[in-house]
Amino acid sequence: MTGDRNNLGTCPVDRGLMRVGDRWSILVLRDIERGLTRYDQMRTSLGIAPNILSQRLTALTDAGLIEKRRYSQRPPRDEYLLTEAGRNFLPILAAIGAWGRKYNGKGALTRQIDVETGEPVRPVVIDANTGAPLGTRPLRFEYPD
Repeated sequence: MTGDRNNLGTCPVDRGLMRVGDRWSILVLRDIERGLTRYDQMRTSLGIAPNILSQRLTALTDAGLIEKRRYSQRPPRDEYLLTEAGRNFLPILAAIGAWGRKYNGKGALTRQIDVETGEPVRPVVIDANTGAPLGTRPLRFEYPD
């Protein structure tokens, strides 16, 4: 990993993590997906320090994952909405949740329910070319010259 935002390197995982950030940033994206789009809602849901939440919202906005939209002029109040890049992160978020449920799933946990079928969502990451779930076939990495 490079750890330097200006030296991106060749690893797409490192590049992705540089945009998404850390646990708090991922949980902010989760809350926005759930409809908690206002600062106070996120602060209450996450139990996060105000300075940390402000930093994460700024970083996610700068990374292009969320956008700030004014919903009240007086007093001035903003809400945060997912951008296309943020919406494209949602399947990754669902996959992380499925992994967490499988390997750290003791106790009562929330679940995502498909509104049309009423069934719990069971995310899986597949290779679009073969339809095979990732992790079931050997892979190799090609490095740029």
